[in-house]
Amino acid sequence: MVFNSLYFPRQVKCYMKQLLAGLDHCHRHGVLHRDLKGSNLLLNNEGELKIADFGLACTFDPKSKKPMTSQVITLWYRAPELLLGATCYGVGVDLWSAGCILAELLIGKPILPGRTEVGTNDRFNYISKMFSIHVGLCSPL
Repeated sequence: MVFNSLYFPRQVKCYMKQLLAGLDHCHRHGVLHRDLKGSNLLLNNEGELKIADFGLACTFDPKSKKPMTSQVITLWYRAPELLLGATCYGVGVDLWSAGCILAELLIGKPILPGRTEVGTNDRFNYISKMFSIHVGLCSPL
């Protein structure tokens, strides 16, 4: 998908509904995508959204505490727990990325751009102070 222009709210709603339905399907089948971003979302001529590039995907069991790497997901879409180095996570990392995509569709640019983890983490800290966000590190959804 191209995010350099604003989408109409109706389009955003349609795309997000499809993205969340696709994620729900993956998660119900024990798959974390772990690299959601605009360039990994494909749109056909009928407006159908497809999730692509499962190269960083992994299987998961929400009942298991199997450690996973925190070095996944393109930096701008990386969930706070991953920026903080968590190895115990779940579907929340994909949902965070979906939220970043939602914001990007609405404003036409990434909400957490940064060249390094520190830069992105600084932006997250700024936003978390604005909204008083508190992150629990090892309580995956």
